[in-house]
Amino acid sequence: QVQLVESGGGLVQAGGSLRLSCAASGSIFSINAMGWYRQAPGKQRELVAAITSGGSTNYADSVKGRFTISRDNAKNTVYLQMNSLKPEDTAVYYCNAECSLWGGDEYDYWGQGTQVTVSS
Repeated sequence: QVQLVESGGGLVQAGGSLRLSCAASGSIFSINAMGWYRQAPGKQRELVAAITSGGSTNYADSVKGRFTISRDNAKNTVYLQMNSLKPEDTAVYYCNAECSLWGGDEYDYWGQGTQVTVSS
């Protein structure tokens, strides 16, 4: 079994910064892509940023230039540095990891979510 544990959410004023972390643990052989998604009240979950095992990144247009995704493969951890936060960034942020297990199976796993609230 695989677990993703997120941390780093909270309340911040507009213009401020937060750093989210997500650590994966369990019977992991390797992790392919890792990413951050978010879901605001009444809206669908959307991709915020993703990063491959080789370090290639992809960002939603709304966060380009403000957010930076990175990962530490040795620690099976992905980070999301969020700068210049806006009230519209308020959402529950979820970590996602595409894992290859020791048995050869591949699954998508999700974290429990962490609340990010940006006040105006």
